[in-house]
Amino acid sequence: MTRLRIAPVRAAPTPALRAWAGLTAVIAVASLLLQYHLLLRTPGLGAADATLRYLGYFTILSNIGVAAVCLALVRGRGDGLAGPVPRAAVALFIGITGVIYVIILRPLWHPQGAQWWADAGLHYAVPVLYLLGWLGGPHGCLHRRGLFGALAFPTVYLGWALLVGRLSGQYPYPFLDLGTLGLVLVLRNVLAVAMVFVVCGGLLWWLDGALAQRRRRG
Repeated sequence: MTRLRIAPVRAAPTPALRAWAGLTAVIAVASLLLQYHLLLRTPGLGAADATLRYLGYFTILSNIGVAAVCLALVRGRGDGLAGPVPRAAVALFIGITGVIYVIILRPLWHPQGAQWWADAGLHYAVPVLYLLGWLGGPHGCLHRRGLFGALAFPTVYLGWALLVGRLSGQYPYPFLDLGTLGLVLVLRNVLAVAMVFVVCGGLLWWLDGALAQRRRRG
């Protein structure tokens, strides 16, 4: 049986898609800047340490990815950062950012004031807006190699997060804290999160094809 192959279409984004991208980019950039400002104001934390910790969070990196992709879409691009694989990869990253925060991290702290606004933007508003826009955007251009590439980023990030924790004395996330948990527990946590990435990545790539076929039939 011959498998149906959907020809990739990389047309320029529609006005509606560009409007969504603009709104999402504004919220992402504003939340990123606010969070960086708050870290710089942390007592006893210098600019270098604050920047290192800031860039150690997967939340920050995934929101930077959202901003980059959305700004490319606003400019009318249909390739590069606005291409199918980067858009899907960022959907995977920002989606897992929201899921892990809600399930694991939210019960651990209760942000107030300006920190609440930064938290709401980075972990709620941006993930929801971006995923809704991705669902409504063009589909049918993804391939398995793109999924493998997307899954490589969290692997690289793991090494970066552990390095940040060693250099700064504070690990980005409590489930990666080698000093407190030890190697065995950290490895177990890493494997659990890795499974989430693999399963969610596979589902997202499958969903892209399913949405493309549904629109072709419609």
